Amino acid sequence: QLQASGGGLVQAGGSLTPSCAASGRTLRRCAVGWFRQAPGKEREGVSCITSGDDRTYYDDSVKGRFTIARDKAKHTVYLQMNNLKPADTAVYYCAATRAHLATMGDEYEYWGQGTQVTVSS
Repeated sequence: QLQASGGGLVQAGGSLTPSCAASGRTLRRCAVGWFRQAPGKEREGVSCITSGDDRTYYDDSVKGRFTIARDKAKHTVYLQMNNLKPADTAVYYCAATRAHLATMGDEYEYWGQGTQVTVSS
């Protein structure tokens, strides 16, 4: 089971670093993705990191502001979010798959419960 944590309330321009961990398991051999869903909107992919070589991918809306990284010692994947905007307000979910790379939500096997990120203007 995945656990996403580290959301919160920040002002525009602020930073948050949600984390994603797997209880009782390691994420080291998994591709991990972050998705978000704002009220009344469809879920969208934000970023993902491949298994093994840790290549990273970002949606255009967050490029240059968000960084996904894997802490292999802690079996955790982080999403460093800088220069947050009100448009980033959403519930953020992490997901994992044993595949090397997955960019679409339906490619992921395991999902966390989500963590709320609210950015005030």
